[in-house]
Amino acid sequence: MSFAQSLIVYFISPLISAYIFLIVIYVILGWLFALNVVNPHNPTVRQIYLMLERVSGFILDPIRRIVPAFGGLDFSPIIAFFILSWANNWLLLQKLYPMLG
Repeated sequence: MSFAQSLIVYFISPLISAYIFLIVIYVILGWLFALNVVNPHNPTVRQIYLMLERVSGFILDPIRRIVPAFGGLDFSPIIAFFILSWANNWLLLQKLYPMLG
């Protein structure tokens, strides 16, 4: 296994998985804000939400420009989840499994 292949398999794949996890946390926290379960005026929770918004906005904002919200529902996290999951699975299937023999 070359250095580039090991970098892809052992570094980029977990980063994609972590990014998916951050998007899921961002969506759940947004729901908790909308349902008034979590106080949005709490400075600590607000900072966490803003940080997640900045991190997830990297991929969600271009998707939001292409796919509009339907009836107030934002489908960009679902589309981002599918795209990132596909990329992660493709990466593992194309790079990792052929190396295992």
